[in-house]
Amino acid sequence: MSYAFDPEIAPAVSLLPTVDLDDLPAAREFLETVFAERQGEVDTTGITIREELVPGPDGAPDVRVRIYTPDRIAAPAAILNVHGGGFIIGNLEIDHTSNLRFARELGVVVVSVDYRLAPEAPYPGGLEDCYAALTWLAKNAAELGVDPARIAIHGISAGGGLCAALALLARDRGGPAIMFQYLGVPEVDDRLETPSMRAFVDTPQWNRPRAEISWDSYLGEGVRGSADVPVYAAPARAVDLSDLPPAYVSVMEFDPLRDEGIAYAQALLASGVTTELHLFPGTFHGSSSVEHAAVSKREVAEALTVLARALDVER
Repeated sequence: MSYAFDPEIAPAVSLLPTVDLDDLPAAREFLETVFAERQGEVDTTGITIREELVPGPDGAPDVRVRIYTPDRIAAPAAILNVHGGGFIIGNLEIDHTSNLRFARELGVVVVSVDYRLAPEAPYPGGLEDCYAALTWLAKNAAELGVDPARIAIHGISAGGGLCAALALLARDRGGPAIMFQYLGVPEVDDRLETPSMRAFVDTPQWNRPRAEISWDSYLGEGVRGSADVPVYAAPARAVDLSDLPPAYVSVMEFDPLRDEGIAYAQALLASGVTTELHLFPGTFHGSSSVEHAAVSKREVAEALTVLARALDVER
């Protein structure tokens, strides 16, 4: 199928790395190499970076987090970052560059979570790791120089889905306060029934066949689409989204996740949650990796603007 990609993005499609998710160990190793080569020498000037093991969920291992503390603190706020990767790939390196950007340009602390991956740790493993990290961040806010009432959560793709679930979980457990949820191209619906999910079977980076592998790994074979999937696994199934933090939702035009992101934003609005929704035209899932494209630059700039406004940071 042909797609009307943005003219600055289209030439890069044939150059994107091809990843076979049927062989997860190889896919993980390959992507680690790709990200390392793409990042090269990263400028960490003005940022103190450290890693720490924080208490994990009951009966589970401790959770590794990476903490970015800028020399210039603009506000006593923090961002909890949850990386993407379809619940099955990814680590702290995926968002290393963007986390540095958030810390440096916003002047806030960033805590990134190295949650357990499926299928080795299916739902709710990764989500509970994220909740443990959020709890640790709130409890240690004073030591980190953070106001516990000024914590935003940020995630892209599966990270966005986990953040949506994290907001629901924190609300229902009476857990740490979340000031804002940034849901970038969120993966929130296991039913795979939206028009975009049905249509985009061969789009770059993410498509329906990959979504099937993702959900089968996260939920277990034969579970997706059934009546037994909890809202904390697939937030699109939630009926009551009231009393959740304000949200920003982004979607890409030629992304199978497009329509579920739009529907989730609409559901948040219907529940009285202040929500901003932005569809970026001519884009596909992960097309922001084509950094020179104007639409990619707008996406990056908007993330900074949205988070600054949400956390009341003066830039």
